[in-house]
Amino acid sequence: MDFHSVDNNSTRRIAALKQRVDEIKKHDFYFYNQAVEEMLPDSKVRVNGRVMGMYASYSYLGLVGHPRINEAAKRAVDKFGTGTNGVRTLAGTLTIHNELEETISNFKHTESAITYTSGYVTNLTTISSLMGRGDYVFSDKINHASIVDGCLMSGAEFRRFRHNDMEHLEGLLKNAPAEVSKLVIADSVFSMDGDIIDLPKIVELSKKYNAWLMIDEAHSVGVLGKTGTGIEEHFGMGDVIDIKMGTLSKTIPSVGGYVAGKKELIDFLRHGSRAYIFSAALPPAQAAAANEAFKVILDEPERLDRLNANTQQFIGGLKSMGFDTLLTETAIVPVLCGTDEKAFELTKRCQEQDVFVLPVVSPAVQEGLSRLRATVTAAHNPADIEHAMDVIYQAGKAMGMVK
Repeated sequence: MDFHSVDNNSTRRIAALKQRVDEIKKHDFYFYNQAVEEMLPDSKVRVNGRVMGMYASYSYLGLVGHPRINEAAKRAVDKFGTGTNGVRTLAGTLTIHNELEETISNFKHTESAITYTSGYVTNLTTISSLMGRGDYVFSDKINHASIVDGCLMSGAEFRRFRHNDMEHLEGLLKNAPAEVSKLVIADSVFSMDGDIIDLPKIVELSKKYNAWLMIDEAHSVGVLGKTGTGIEEHFGMGDVIDIKMGTLSKTIPSVGGYVAGKKELIDFLRHGSRAYIFSAALPPAQAAAANEAFKVILDEPERLDRLNANTQQFIGGLKSMGFDTLLTETAIVPVLCGTDEKAFELTKRCQEQDVFVLPVVSPAVQEGLSRLRATVTAAHNPADIEHAMDVIYQAGKAMGMVK
């Protein structure tokens, strides 16, 4: 089809997005999809031939390139090859898949676990498999897009509550019919703001109104809790979440997603979720890398200590310089800029000084709340963090954002 010869909503959407990207590129503000040429020690990377400090990484404990994890992946390739024989249900299940799921269930203190090929797909298939027409789903206003898409795909009545507003959530739950199936779902750590869901209250409300509770722990595993096992440990609450979802591509340096919970739940997903039944299995190397990474988190608790110290240094330093970092308590540190243009310009100035940060603009965040979405990891050293903060400060000062 010649897109230029057809005028409909689809072609207009394509043209509008192209126009926006072209406009950003024209002003030299396009920072996305930059290829990292080499990963270096101390959370540094080589991009466009320059060594830069990486402040946009999801590898919160600095496990990318860990020798034990790399070695586990290599052994899996030697034993199983680079792929599987198909979908898990038929010929695709390997012993390493079963080992990984057992490791996850032990780590999350549940009876069982299931893995999928991406975190996005995990939310999509879990929500849409469990919920359907006539059911009700209640989702935090700034939940990840994969949660929103899963809720929409389910066909259930979709209710969004104001961000972390438990009073609003209770009002919505109270107004739902008592006899219907209900699911309350939220991120544990919100991916753009860095703040933490009020788990004690959301657990209380879910029980009170007979709703399942699903928590997406993409940004809390390896980040929250004394040993890094996540949000339940952070609040000292034990096993209180019905559906524990997480990814294998952030603190865990692999790819994929998982759900951990009761055996009946996992058995249902294994036989009733389309992304498991109709999608090829995780490659052996990635399953083995994830499996080893969960063990490394428990074996090397000093990484969590470093992450916590680096997080406090970064948040405290930026706030003392006059930047608005919203309500973050974690390694995700938003540096509020306001307009898209300011976020682009601050990014440009920082990258010119070899600090690799990235802008997040509308519609990924609400208009007027564009920002740098900066992150620190356990692999950063304090001197480098201090330097990065100074670069951000000098850039912000030159732009009139801070004094």
